Amino acid sequence: MIELIKVCKSFKGQKVLDNLDLKIEPEKITVVIGRSGGGKSVLLKHIMGLIKPDSGQVLVNGIDTSKLNDKELNEVRKIFGMLFQDAALFDSMTVGENVAFPLKEHTKLSKKEIDKIVEEKLLKVGLKNVTHKMPSELSGGMRKRVGLARAIALNPKIVLFDEPTTGLDPIMCESIDNLIINTQRLTNATFVIISHDIGSTFKIAHKVAVLHEGKIIKTGTPEEIQSSNNPVIKRFISREIEKACQT
Repeated sequence: MIELIKVCKSFKGQKVLDNLDLKIEPEKITVVIGRSGGGKSVLLKHIMGLIKPDSGQVLVNGIDTSKLNDKELNEVRKIFGMLFQDAALFDSMTVGENVAFPLKEHTKLSKKEIDKIVEEKLLKVGLKNVTHKMPSELSGGMRKRVGLARAIALNPKIVLFDEPTTGLDPIMCESIDNLIINTQRLTNATFVIISHDIGSTFKIAHKVAVLHEGKIIKTGTPEEIQSSNNPVIKRFISREIEKACQT
């Protein structure tokens, strides 16, 4: 469903992605890990079509999105949902209005139909009786859940996640991990997640891709990544585990 082929991207002469190759399996959870500032967010923006590569191809369902104009790209983006790091909810809207937003923007459904879908999506992420609440009344974990409900409102085939457990305590991290696993099973969507949370990655991922110096240096199951003899991977894992233990 998604494939990046020889993707290169530089900013102000600094190469961020360097002939990067990555194939993402459909209907699976793929987690891209790597150091902070190493290009994970840039990779995600290429998949979404928010950034175009300097060279290479970004294929979504066989279509090279880097060659599309804005109108064509907007059509492709309809199969995407996105959960941002901070959930990116509209503070001036209620929870219900936030989840309803993409439905109002991209469908001609009636208010009654939209309200029904909103309730269904909130229930899928474990929330009920919250449509009237404002984002400021919610905990960080609840905001993430609302963000995910909004991301899946249009039944997207692909959902992208930007550091979904950042800023959450261990109990809430576990809750979000379980939510991601269960939601993917319910929707059969393709989930692409960027993260530096090793514990979360090994729990939720079907496949893990390791990004280092602009390239994917290894992909594999969590077990294959954990048992890798690559010194870069071993060092990254041990460093992130040490950080987790300190917090």
